[in-house]
Amino acid sequence: MMTGRAMKFGWFIMLATLALGACGDQSGGPPAKPAGPSAKGADKMLVQAPAAIRERLRVDLVTSRVVPDVVAAPGEVALDLKRVAKVSPRIEGKVEQLFVFLGGRVRVGQPLAAIGSPRLDELVQEYLVSKAQTDAAESNFRRTEKLSVEGIVSERRLVEERGRHLEVKARYQHVREKLLNMGLTAEELSDLERTVHEESHRYVLRSPIAGVVVQQNVVLGQGVSSGTGLFEVVDTSHVWVFANLPLEQARRFKPGDIGTIVPKGSEPMQSPISYVSPIADETTRTIRVRFDVPNRTGRLKPNEYVDVRLAFEGLPTLAVPVSAVTLVDKVRGVFVQRGEGYAFVPIEVGREGGGWVEVIKGVIAGERVVTDGVFDLKTVLLKASLQAGD
Repeated sequence: MMTGRAMKFGWFIMLATLALGACGDQSGGPPAKPAGPSAKGADKMLVQAPAAIRERLRVDLVTSRVVPDVVAAPGEVALDLKRVAKVSPRIEGKVEQLFVFLGGRVRVGQPLAAIGSPRLDELVQEYLVSKAQTDAAESNFRRTEKLSVEGIVSERRLVEERGRHLEVKARYQHVREKLLNMGLTAEELSDLERTVHEESHRYVLRSPIAGVVVQQNVVLGQGVSSGTGLFEVVDTSHVWVFANLPLEQARRFKPGDIGTIVPKGSEPMQSPISYVSPIADETTRTIRVRFDVPNRTGRLKPNEYVDVRLAFEGLPTLAVPVSAVTLVDKVRGVFVQRGEGYAFVPIEVGREGGGWVEVIKGVIAGERVVTDGVFDLKTVLLKASLQAGD
């Protein structure tokens, strides 16, 4: 068989002979001559595997498959703006008590701070007075209405009492709305009406959402005015992830397409696209996309950088499993079954995605490539090469 091949391939025969000797094969038969288009060329290395290794080998046919075209882009985690609250008072005063501090976890409606305010005292007094006047005016109107039915009072008197009742009731409703807009609840207003008040009233600032206090801009005794931001509360159980895609890539995707978010040092997670910007960035000419990502365990931290991957399925192409591809002497290739042996065949690869690698050149459909046990074959090949003094 040696005489039928060029001298420059002699070392490959020696390599195969050494591998056979290492396996303890006593049959003495030479390895099967490679056949088919992918067996041609001087870069094919035919090896024999020991019985123990052959038992671990798994092979798969080279076929046409859909290899996803994976688009990768840097991404950034951001707060979900629906879950952010900047809390400020609606009245001026002085902070008399703090209920939470930076880093504290709060519930919806939980008190954050109590503010003493002379203006609040005035409004409460005005509210209680208008409430009493409304009750008295309503009582007079009902009595006059009854007397009018009996003909004891005139119609004019009834109209006057009705007008007085509506006037004081409107004043009462106006003051009540002011207090409700400041954050007082209807239950608190009812308590004001039922109890005796000897102390000044305090405006209680409450959290509108559940979350964590990430900003505290107030201390005990500090004077504050309406609209001053005192706390910021955020809920990071759900976050946004943004990525910028080139125009030609962004056109492939739409809301609902699934992407993979890969945090640094953490497991990947999948999430659908929730928003694709209708306009391109003026400077970079890229399209901004957003993912709404559940984050109950807190793995994603707002303002951190992540990797974003999106897969686009194209036309079927010749492909092999990723596990089949290896490097030998810096040459990328696969092990193709040749009778009782396995030939290392260099290949040219293209796209990679979904566990598959596109093969542009090197193997043809129907050939059998090793998918499990590639490292073992590579070890046998390299060991034989070292023993041959290569």
